Amino acid sequence: MPRLPFPRRARGRAGGALGAVASLALLLPLLSAGPSATAGQPVTGSLQAEFAAAAKRYDVPPSVLLAVAYMQSRWDGHGGAPSVSGGYGPMHLTDARTALARAPHHSHGAEDARGDEARGPKYGTEAPLPEASELPPRLRTLERAAAVSGIAAEELRTSRAANIRGGAALLAAAQRQLGRPASADPSAWFGAVARYSGADDTATARTYANDVFDVIRTGQRRVTDSGQVVSLPPDPDVVVDPGQVAALGLRMADRGRSECPVTVACEWIPAPYEEFGDGDYGNHDKANRPVSQSIRYIVVHDTEATWESTLKLVQDPRYVSWQYSLRSSDGHVAQHLPLRDVGWHAGNWFVNAKSVGLEHEGFLVSPDAWYTEAMYRASARLVRYLAKRYDIPLDRQHILGHDNVPGTVPATIRGMHTDPGPFWDWDHYFHLLGRPFTPAAGPDSAVVTIRPDYVRHRPVYTSCLKPGDTCAPHGSGAVRLHSAPDASSPLVKDIGLSPGGSPATTGVNDTGARASTGQQYAVAERRGDWTAIWYLGQKAWFHNPRSAPTAVGARGWVLTSKEGLAVVPVYGRAYPEAAAYPPVVPVQAIVPLPYTLAAGQSYVVGDRTPGEYFYAPVYDTTGHAVVRGKELYYEIQFGHRVAFVKASDVTVSRV
Repeated sequence: MPRLPFPRRARGRAGGALGAVASLALLLPLLSAGPSATAGQPVTGSLQAEFAAAAKRYDVPPSVLLAVAYMQSRWDGHGGAPSVSGGYGPMHLTDARTALARAPHHSHGAEDARGDEARGPKYGTEAPLPEASELPPRLRTLERAAAVSGIAAEELRTSRAANIRGGAALLAAAQRQLGRPASADPSAWFGAVARYSGADDTATARTYANDVFDVIRTGQRRVTDSGQVVSLPPDPDVVVDPGQVAALGLRMADRGRSECPVTVACEWIPAPYEEFGDGDYGNHDKANRPVSQSIRYIVVHDTEATWESTLKLVQDPRYVSWQYSLRSSDGHVAQHLPLRDVGWHAGNWFVNAKSVGLEHEGFLVSPDAWYTEAMYRASARLVRYLAKRYDIPLDRQHILGHDNVPGTVPATIRGMHTDPGPFWDWDHYFHLLGRPFTPAAGPDSAVVTIRPDYVRHRPVYTSCLKPGDTCAPHGSGAVRLHSAPDASSPLVKDIGLSPGGSPATTGVNDTGARASTGQQYAVAERRGDWTAIWYLGQKAWFHNPRSAPTAVGARGWVLTSKEGLAVVPVYGRAYPEAAAYPPVVPVQAIVPLPYTLAAGQSYVVGDRTPGEYFYAPVYDTTGHAVVRGKELYYEIQFGHRVAFVKASDVTVSRV
């Protein structure tokens, strides 16, 4: 039996003064995805030329303008649609009135965020959304751009060239406000770049500007969503003057008890722990991780709400909770729970008890409400820190989307959440984590890693705004899975989502026939340009031509049913056997999901864990306990979500 890694004890709590952000923010390398192999040269009148013209018109160094735009949008225009922060165009000029009418993330669907039958269900409640007049200045930069450029607001929203000019005008205005000349030296613009972030605290503004200048140092080149090539040559000798940020007069964010790397701007905004009576309390559980039990997962969410609403919700003692929130416009991080405590966020108590939850400001069903590069980078730095602290592998079996967390029992499968959805760029995210999904085996390997070209891969999704409608075309990291090697064949069936056995749909929230970037599966068969994988107990086919592959070869541990077993039960959590429970802790039933792993099928192994149950049904923590059994489980990539099987039921081998 192979020994898969168990987590080691954490290496201690992070420290570091706020002022250290400036000197260390550039020490963690973040690697951006490279350009397409088909990238050509920009043509006259192209996006590159529009940046050059705007830089010249407002006397802004071209590298500064390009790097700021890269941090805001990676030079994409998103078809004129606003971002999650109400930002428009490559320069992300914000008019957040367009982003107000949204439903909070944990307030929809049937998922119990706690996911523990030992207590009654815990669902979210809605918080009031802010009026437009209450919006902070960082969400109203488009009106300022209109004032300083003389360009009409509508043109700034709809014209790419005007949007770039408006952003350049804002940078030039910020430079003037700081009493600095319009220098050709990029380093003279550090303060103006920090101002452009819209951050209201010194640490976030400084970290944002450091990231912009990191882009200038390293350079970038990519094909945008309009199919144009934009390039920024590296300037490794550019220097920064963080002291320029002091002139902005921003507040000092309270790091308080926050546990963040010094490479991100972090603030302590605690979630409340209060008792209501009648046995109810919220909005999290006190614990003693990793002494009591290991932290093994990081769960990526999107908020489905604006930043201001998100903070109101997590500070509501009757709502639910998570460890960190990340702001889209500038990458600012707020921590709400000590890492030792357990948040109610994933809908699966086993996962909650062993995970850290990260909520990213965003909307799943709005494909062009994009996540900024600033937020991706802050998130990657935070995940790198957490992974190192708790010895969490940087792979897709441990860095989960909320949509990868399994239902606990058959009745909860349909209510599980589906964020961050098919438009989260896992490929770019793992490049930033320093763990890109590169081939580890040849094209005929027994295991594959899903990896379509995010920008060019544009499957049709439906039901973004209303049932049955067609979503705006957009890059996606997810591939569709068919019942036969033919695009016209039905999608595979997920009997947990559709007990009647209907095929999955193209709905943006339907995860029943979807494999996402970074997920690994055992190959069942190949026919021409099609590859079949074992998925939810069946063969699932996806288009994977060698000329434009949507998956790459991989190696790893796989498991099959033990000889003599026709089928193996599959579980949504790894709970201990009945004999492991002390008399004071009620035995938790080990309930299989409706799926089975049949003889002859193989699934990729993510981890091995003993059965564990965190007993925390009441406010008084003296009765809390961790029950750990002798029964071992393997985590597997079973469908779009992970699952668990008993080690005693399977055989594991390396392929």
